[in-house]
Amino acid sequence: MSRKRVAILISGRGSNMVALIAAAKAPDYPAEIALVISNRPDAAGLARAQAEKIPTAVVDHTRYGKDRAAFERALEAELEAHRIELVCLAGFMRLLSPWLVERWRGRMLNIHPALLPAFKGLDTHRRALAAGAKTHGATVHLVVPDVDSGTIVLQEAVPIGAGDTEETLAARVLAVEHHLYPQALKLLAQGRVLSES
Repeated sequence: MSRKRVAILISGRGSNMVALIAAAKAPDYPAEIALVISNRPDAAGLARAQAEKIPTAVVDHTRYGKDRAAFERALEAELEAHRIELVCLAGFMRLLSPWLVERWRGRMLNIHPALLPAFKGLDTHRRALAAGAKTHGATVHLVVPDVDSGTIVLQEAVPIGAGDTEETLAARVLAVEHHLYPQALKLLAQGRVLSES
């Protein structure tokens, strides 16, 4: 079985990265984690990836000032150097330009802590509670230039309880993310995800 070479992009602790790495250890999993890239040199997830003997790279966005194009060219150079075939965004806190997103159309996944199309953007747990939503959840989707708008690969609902706070809801959604993301990457690596043209 030929396994797809995957890069995970992180900015922090990389808890979804850890879940993906664990899933990829299964001999029948159709993807291997071949690279972890962070835009922050101090991201805790880098040490975790290194402990798993996974190559890591830092493309520090602060070195490029306001030149997002130069930052993204450096990011793309790392992906090409490691012969990456699929990309997973896992808490990567940089908005990507249409230039980079189009290069990876149909081959880049993101996980979002809400049931898209509801609650696109940030602060999803606070907004779900404020709206009086009865269910919340997580969505894995293909990345397109319009943020949080790509084809939905998988999503799973989490009921909101009367006593829920942002913290309790976030913890339950994160637990869902950790099993949902590896399932979605598996589908993409197997060629079972249809991308919009």
